Amino acid sequence: MENNLFPLDDTIHVGNDQVSAFRENGHVLIHEILKPEELSYYRNVIKKAAYQYNTEKRDLKDRDTYGKAFLQIMNLWQTDKEVRRFTLAKRFAKIAADLLGVENVRIYHDQALFKEPGGGFTPWHQDQYYWPLDTSKTVTMWMPLIDIDEEMGMLTFASGSHTAGFAENIPISDESESTLQQFIERNNFPVTRAKTMKAGDATWHYGWTLHTAPGNSSKDVTREVMTVIYFADGAHITEPQNKHQENDRQTWLKGLAAGQLAASELNPMVK
Repeated sequence: MENNLFPLDDTIHVGNDQVSAFRENGHVLIHEILKPEELSYYRNVIKKAAYQYNTEKRDLKDRDTYGKAFLQIMNLWQTDKEVRRFTLAKRFAKIAADLLGVENVRIYHDQALFKEPGGGFTPWHQDQYYWPLDTSKTVTMWMPLIDIDEEMGMLTFASGSHTAGFAENIPISDESESTLQQFIERNNFPVTRAKTMKAGDATWHYGWTLHTAPGNSSKDVTREVMTVIYFADGAHITEPQNKHQENDRQTWLKGLAAGQLAASELNPMVK
């Protein structure tokens, strides 16, 4: 099949109610972002690349909490030209820009998150804990490539938690689970999640929105999810506040110094 059959360079209208819900709650679910034929094609592309470049070889039982949560394969767009068309899709970037209220967005990185059957829970965390960026206009698209329900590890949000900014200087871990759960309870943030999502639907959440996911209690189905992270064009790099931000500065921002524009070759402008 010719690659140009599924370019994903058209746009989808995001309603004012969806934008308002996103900015108020810190997350929103948007249905049917991919058509069935597009989904079928890109699922095969992403799944093939994810397993080809997966470096996790340990049995599930031998991993720590983070390792049990999912197989995480990052920046596939740099290693697979077909995944590149998905990650750099104008259709997704336009949604990101509209939700954030900006003209243009750049890619931070993509990542496949495959939660295996029996895979563990994903502890409470904030994505932007890892990002040395001076903007709160960041958003993650989280798209299942198969139909999923609550039993398979549905993304779960603390609504309104994005307004708190940097909650705790803590990575995804058992410690973040307990500490951030207490933070959520103290601030009375409602915890919500969808009961089901169809393949090709996607949730979108701010980088500061606290979120988690239960384990995959399915016996034989892997929860296949692809994510893309966007940030507003014009953002600058900040001085890293922890070792993970320093790692991200070196890895996803090509070692650019604090104060420089976050615009390395790994952060192309896509809208």
